Amino acid sequence: MWARGRYEAVGERIAGVAAELVATVDDLRPLQGRDVVDLACGTGSVALGAAKAGARVTGVDITADLLGLAAAKADAAQSDPITWVRADASATGLPDDSADVILSSMGIIFVEPAAQVAEIARLLRADGTLGFTSWVRATHNPFYDPIVSVLGRPRPEGADHSPDDWGVPDTVHARLAGDFDTVEIDHRVHTWRFGTLETALHFISEESPMHVDVLHRVSEMQHDRLMSAFEVALAPHTDADGAIAFDSPYVVVTARRR
Repeated sequence: MWARGRYEAVGERIAGVAAELVATVDDLRPLQGRDVVDLACGTGSVALGAAKAGARVTGVDITADLLGLAAAKADAAQSDPITWVRADASATGLPDDSADVILSSMGIIFVEPAAQVAEIARLLRADGTLGFTSWVRATHNPFYDPIVSVLGRPRPEGADHSPDDWGVPDTVHARLAGDFDTVEIDHRVHTWRFGTLETALHFISEESPMHVDVLHRVSEMQHDRLMSAFEVALAPHTDADGAIAFDSPYVVVTARRR
């Protein structure tokens, strides 16, 4: 899925979320000199931020194209060396007890949770820090409501979990209880902005991997219904100049490995 569309268009728009994650964890436990793993690193926003903070960084992602973009960004930024590893975030192949800090911005939330938590616990040293972000299920979400209204609520095939389950505090505590303590959940808001309605619809139909994947898997009639539904959902968020803006809640979660 993540190779569809143009993921960097998403990464650029949520780079501020990645920066807030790095800053939050750096304030909690300075990253300077730490071994940091960025799981489901995408195009590397968190990895680059951690490297800039002085960490020794490994970025892990399952999609080779995204790792290539991440490496190119690191080269362009003249970043300190970052190790890039192509692997599933829940089966990285990295050594046991090899990380002081594990980070992930809108990444591990898409992975089967039990396997993902077990892998994080395996990688983190005792007293290590986990930090990640997750979208929070909202009562109104113009990027998601049309999918539910036209197709029903999607979940990964054969799975009983959804990415935004990680935005539910009780779920976070239950999933981390076996290996972590000092769990902190900070609620924040990300504002999506587009210059025009057409730009927002292009983002959905051509750039956002999740949306592009859905649109490629449905019939032509469903495709047209979805795009019409997205247009209707976005219209109320249009200002007098034709620009689109709406808020999406998310959480920054931190926890200590026992």
